[in-house]
Amino acid sequence: MKHDKEYAVGLIQKKLNNETFLSYQEIAELTGYHVKYISKLKRQMLNGTIQLEHGNKHRRPKNALTREESQKIIQLYKNSHVSLRKFCKFYNRRSYSCLYNLLKKNDLL
Repeated sequence: MKHDKEYAVGLIQKKLNNETFLSYQEIAELTGYHVKYISKLKRQMLNGTIQLEHGNKHRRPKNALTREESQKIIQLYKNSHVSLRKFCKFYNRRSYSCLYNLLKKNDLL
């Protein structure tokens, strides 16, 4: 069952306007959310603090590689003659998968 916050908010709004006879338990079952979350949404609607979109949606992740660090890693790997595993142990600030994906994307593997 797919969670659809807009659908849940619409059903709660209908409940608050007395346009439906669904209980909050039934709204929770229809939307796939827990009853406590439905109650939380209701409180947010009454307070006027509800947001349908996550606050960090269009932000760059805090731990994402910067362009400078990516170039540094690429140059270090190009100048080294070791396996990727040894390079990861040497450059232990990032995970193996992070380094692998960066080097694979730049056709170095």
